[in-house]
Amino acid sequence: MSAPDLLDAARGQLGTIIALRRAIHAEPELGLHTPLTSAKVRAALAHLPLEWREGATTTGMVATLRGAFPGRRVLLRGDMDALPMPENTGLDFASKFEGRMHACGHDTHTAMLAGAAELLCARQAELHGEVQFMFQPGEEGYHGARFMLNDGLIDPLPDAAFALHVMPNAAHGVIAGKPGPLMAAADQFAIALKGRGGHASMPHDTLDPVPAACAVVAAIQAMVTRRFNAAGAVVVTVTQLAAGTAHNVIADHASISGTMRTLSAQNRAKVQQLLHGVANGIAAAHGMEAEVTITEGFPVTICDPRAVRLGQAVAQSLLGERGWHDLPAPIMGAEDFAYLLEKVPGAMFFLGVAPEGDDWASCCGIHSSRMHVDESALPNGTALLAGCALRFLERGFGP
Repeated sequence: MSAPDLLDAARGQLGTIIALRRAIHAEPELGLHTPLTSAKVRAALAHLPLEWREGATTTGMVATLRGAFPGRRVLLRGDMDALPMPENTGLDFASKFEGRMHACGHDTHTAMLAGAAELLCARQAELHGEVQFMFQPGEEGYHGARFMLNDGLIDPLPDAAFALHVMPNAAHGVIAGKPGPLMAAADQFAIALKGRGGHASMPHDTLDPVPAACAVVAAIQAMVTRRFNAAGAVVVTVTQLAAGTAHNVIADHASISGTMRTLSAQNRAKVQQLLHGVANGIAAAHGMEAEVTITEGFPVTICDPRAVRLGQAVAQSLLGERGWHDLPAPIMGAEDFAYLLEKVPGAMFFLGVAPEGDDWASCCGIHSSRMHVDESALPNGTALLAGCALRFLERGFGP
């Protein structure tokens, strides 16, 4: 099947892809357990010659397509979970569940992956090797990919892995990617400053944690700009600062929390170490103690250059030269597909789903309660996933 034929076949599935996407969108689920979504996927693909595996700790599933001939193994991944937030899109198929929304496009990822399974199963008699379709819950901060790996669902490991993420504020139908760090490691921090409260009119009789907290916040900014090379982006953002209960009371304690984003394991370790030093040093200068808690999130998403070149070749064969865009810099969001890419060479790509002809730069981004997807772009993603699998099975990372 040529690239144009593959894209035509994907476009022929548009109605099926949209129907599955909308069914999932209307009933969003959170975290590691997405039984309604998993059931929709199983039902949609029940007619295909797939072998299914499920784990003990999540509702994640891996469906394996075994080709007629031995060969390489490739994995394609789609995530299934939603976000705990309201939906304000006004869509006919908007979320039925209050406080939940597919605002990150995982409904589209699952539907496009199901479409790729249809395309590849139609070629089973010609395939050399096998394809693993990874339907994963718990991407939104729950480490679902790590749980599925620990459950042994991806054993043996594939020879390559690919994933796709929609971008509602990117040009319609265009595929984008870059080699090396694509998305950041994301860790959380919390700092508790322990002072001694009292009457606001007599601060000299207290250990006021508020000035200390303000000094910590300022020092964190200087830490980033003076201790790290700007070429290796480090982002430390304080998002919460709390202290006190009344206008005339000096609090006993203050709390600071936020996020740390880094693009290398070295900077990730360094920023954690320095944060401890900054908080404890400033607390001591104010005569009090600091307690620093760091909760590690996803690692850096690092794309293998060979896999990126493969994806670019597939995208341009499907969509022409303008169907591919080189990302100039990493995105400081985080992605738990990184757990796969720590073990397997592969890549994640972005698909622009802004309405064709719109000023895509002004469209609502992911995690917006008003996020919209131009569903006519979804066959491009389905064809890309299937095309990456076919090309890798045929020639590996070769030209």
